[in-house]
Amino acid sequence: MNGLELSRAYYESYGRPMLERDFPDLLSLIAVGLTGSGSECYGYDDEVSRDHDFEPGFCIFLPDETVVDRSRAFRLERAYAKLPKTMDGASRSLAGPTGGARRGVLRTAEFFADKVGAPDGRLTSEQWLRLPDYALSEATNGEIFADGYGEVTRIRAALSAQPEDIRLKKLAGHVLLMAQAGQYNYGRCLRHGETGAAQLAVGRFADSAMQAVFLLNRVYMPYYKWAFRAMRALPKLGLLAELLEYLLTTDNDGERAEEKQDVIEGIAADIIDELMEQGLTKATCGDLEKHAYSIQDGIRDAGIRNMHILAAV
Repeated sequence: MNGLELSRAYYESYGRPMLERDFPDLLSLIAVGLTGSGSECYGYDDEVSRDHDFEPGFCIFLPDETVVDRSRAFRLERAYAKLPKTMDGASRSLAGPTGGARRGVLRTAEFFADKVGAPDGRLTSEQWLRLPDYALSEATNGEIFADGYGEVTRIRAALSAQPEDIRLKKLAGHVLLMAQAGQYNYGRCLRHGETGAAQLAVGRFADSAMQAVFLLNRVYMPYYKWAFRAMRALPKLGLLAELLEYLLTTDNDGERAEEKQDVIEGIAADIIDELMEQGLTKATCGDLEKHAYSIQDGIRDAGIRNMHILAAV
């Protein structure tokens, strides 16, 4: 049983009965689920993950104090604290590892303000451009088990619908970085004898390639340590994860360097094919840089289109 499954089972066994018995007046005003930071919110946790944050628990989201006042929130906090401390061999912790609560009673506005800087989930174009995708992923991952008020569901839906111009701006920037790091600088660094710089170029190429694949799938890329796992499950270009892992875990000597350059060009070709499949580029060559600027040309909002191509990355 992973953390997400444990959370739902704990809610169904203890949380929901407590809420229905002791707080029937709040059922239409709260949301319950598991979302936010941590591998358990993605269902990615394993035996290694269980050294922290693997516990029976869930989040109870409350609207602002004009709807649910402090007194009722306090009573709900105390009731949550009294729930059984163990389930299926897992025990609840007394406090989060960094001092911030990840479970229990939370204010909806505070949760989303912490994740994306907007308590109601309404982002400006500037915020959309600046927010890292892992933050948007943490705000929309996991599962909401119940939402009588509808506020959490509405905010999550709004944050999941990344504006197309924002997606294109991010995609254009990452495709350009792929061109610079992989198609251009990797080989040049090797010819200069800078093997460390060459591997940095591989890292930059791999990161931007992964970002591009997630954007092409319209899925937010999670925090880097879960990115490969998430990428392997993507329907489009997910198989590129193995090639990117090869680039990152091999050296740059002799024939291996030539082979890696071929892999880079192969990944570039696959990205270009998907860009063309989605009608996002009018370029007809293997040069990722030209495709990056073609993607940017497709942005409708002139203000966003005329920003530097790397403004969102």
